[in-house]
Parts: sequence; structure tokens; C-alpha cells
Amino acid sequence: TCRHAIVEELAKFGALVHTCARNETELNECLKQWEDKNFKVTGSVCDVSFSVQRKKLMEDVSSVFQGKLHILINNAGTGIVKPTAECTAEDYSHIMATNFESALHLSQLAHPLLKTSSSGNIVFISTIGTFIVYQGGAIYSASKGAMNQITKHLACEWAKDNIRVNGVAPSAIKTPLIENLFGKDSDLLMKEASRVPLGRLGEPEEVASVVAFLCLPAASYVTGQIICIDGGRAQIS
Repeated sequence: TCRHAIVEELAKFGALVHTCARNETELNECLKQWEDKNFKVTGSVCDVSFSVQRKKLMEDVSSVFQGKLHILINNAGTGIVKPTAECTAEDYSHIMATNFESALHLSQLAHPLLKTSSSGNIVFISTIGTFIVYQGGAIYSASKGAMNQITKHLACEWAKDNIRVNGVAPSAIKTPLIENLFGKDSDLLMKEASRVPLGRLGEPEEVASVVAFLCLPAASYVTGQIICIDGGRAQIS
């Protein structure tokens, strides 16, 4: 998944990483794999759609990093494919809580830690669905559209605190979320790939490398941007 790829990409640069997952067994398996690769990664069990668990997560982060944080990646996400007229209040609440509310609240909770570091970076994982229309993806795209606006506002509000804030907007990347949204129908995935100028779906590592770049000194003058990682897909109507 993109989360795994981002953790590994940052760890390869020597970053100390703290990640989270809802499933404790899955988390522990990942932590063991990263330990075997000599990556310095710790983790917490957390469902970021719940406020109380977000607060506990950031308490853990503050403890692990001694009150300072250089990087926050808001990567949690879920979605459904459904005609807008059929979307329920429960669909909306779940998607907004998981995709947008969690990212905003975690950023708020992380702000003092990022400010203390004197060199903070936030990266939001958005979607090119905020630039083009994926049929049946209205609520999902709306949650990410809100995220794009928060990216721009926080970049301006928190620049004085030496915190840069950017977003990346991937197209269809080979992850479980895409299988959930498109189904495992190879014809649908092939059709989507055919609409990408580069002729294929993206790989998680291709998202991770751009995320890492945005957190490096090489991107020190980049803030408030939403960068498409899409093989040119957003250029095709």
C-alpha cells in the first residue's frame, strides 16, 4: 500500500517513523518486517476516524519524539463507488470522518510539535478525483477537495511557524483501496490504465518518492501545492 511505501521511503532516508493501523496483528507484522530491514519504525493501534483515538495517537507521537515532530503524513482514506443520489448520511459521515476530519484534526494536534521542531512538514494524500470526475466518486472526491483547501490555508497560516504544507493527488495506484473502488474487474482497471498517457496504473513507490521529496530540504521553497502523481491522467477529459 502507499502507507507502507511511504514509511519505507522515509526510513531509507534515515527518518525515525511512527505509524498506525487499525489492525494490531497487521501492524505488528509490518513492524517486524521493518525491523528486519533495520528501519527505525514504531507504531500504534489507531482508527483515525475516532477523535479520542487521534488524541491518543498524537500523545504517543509526542512521547516517542520527545515533543518534536518534523513530518506528518495524512494518508488514511476510504471510499465508495455509488451514484450520488444513493449515498446515505452514514456514507457521508464515515467518509468525511475518515478522510477529511481525521486529517484536519491530526494536523491541529501536531501543530505544536511541528512548530517546536522549527522545520515542520505536512503532506496530505489527496486524489486527482478533485480535478476530474470519477463516476460514483462524488463523496470521496468532496472529502479530498476539502483536504486540498485545508492544504492551501494551512500553508499560509503556518508558514510563520516554519511549517510547509503540501498535498499529492495520485490517480489510480495499485493498492487495496483501488480494488475496493473499482472492484477486482481487470477490464475496468485496464480501461482506467488506457486513459493514462503513460499507459499504466501507478505504483505505491511512485507516490512515496514524491511525498519524501516534499519533506526534504530540496523542497524548502515548495508549500501550498497539490502535486498530481497520475502519469498525465488529469489531462485527459
